[in-house]
Amino acid sequence: MRLRGFEVVSGWQGHDIRLPRRKTAGSAGYDIEAAADITVKAGGTVLVPTGLKAYMQAGEVLTLNIRSSMAVKHHLLLSNSVGIIDADYYDNPDNEGHIMVALTNLGQEDFAIHKGDRIAQGIFLSYLTCDDDTAGAGAKRQGGFGSTGR
Repeated sequence: MRLRGFEVVSGWQGHDIRLPRRKTAGSAGYDIEAAADITVKAGGTVLVPTGLKAYMQAGEVLTLNIRSSMAVKHHLLLSNSVGIIDADYYDNPDNEGHIMVALTNLGQEDFAIHKGDRIAQGIFLSYLTCDDDTAGAGAKRQGGFGSTGR
């Protein structure tokens, strides 16, 4: 039985997308790479494709976090501070669960991201719910990026 991990989105098959890996045994985060070249304009925000989707168990979430070197050396931050990839985002009908990393450039100069650059770290976490939580009785996710706020 598969518990959690990463897969390449079907539309990115054959584009040399590398699955995220931890660099050391003590690393919490899986390094996530850009799937394409893209420029983040000074003061601008972009969605960087990863070509990836993530599967996990109920009660788990994948958080996306900025790599410290991207923040400190290049003035980039995640536009939403921490990205949240819910378990039911996987294989949704809008975009197959394609993980996009929203980056904002706080610097004075444009910043070029190249395919294969490590841009974020993904950390799988367990979460708790309230006693009176009824979300499990609700409708199944129908959309992709940002769809739970509609």
